[in-house]
Amino acid sequence: MQFKKYLVPLGCAALLVVAHRASGWPGVAAVGGGLLMWLLLHVTRLMTVLKRAAHRPIGHVDSAVMLNAKLKPGVTLMHVIAMTRALGERISDEGAEPEVYRWTDNGLSTVQAEFNHGKLVRWQLTRPDPEATPPVPDPTSPAP
Repeated sequence: MQFKKYLVPLGCAALLVVAHRASGWPGVAAVGGGLLMWLLLHVTRLMTVLKRAAHRPIGHVDSAVMLNAKLKPGVTLMHVIAMTRALGERISDEGAEPEVYRWTDNGLSTVQAEFNHGKLVRWQLTRPDPEATPPVPDPTSPAP
């Protein structure tokens, strides 16, 4: 499983070698420009997701039930942050594997997600007892 992190750099290097053999340095410049554009697209997506998450409270999601329905095994933490538009509240210790994060909605329903090497392994939806606690009002919604 660890060999996957070497595939992209090896593939990029192979593309550059093939471009050099096919058309020399102009081919390397063309392929290098394409690879740079690909890298910039990924960095732009990362920055956009984090910019949206910066304006939301940590660990908040609009609907924990909808998040639970959208989650699939193997999605990345960045994909989950993009779906929730908020950083998850870290439950696990810093640097510990697996990483555990929690998102909570206004009704105090929570989704606790476990990530192993950045990929979603399992998650659990927890809903509060309806008689135990009243729901917390949404601070962003207009007052009645």
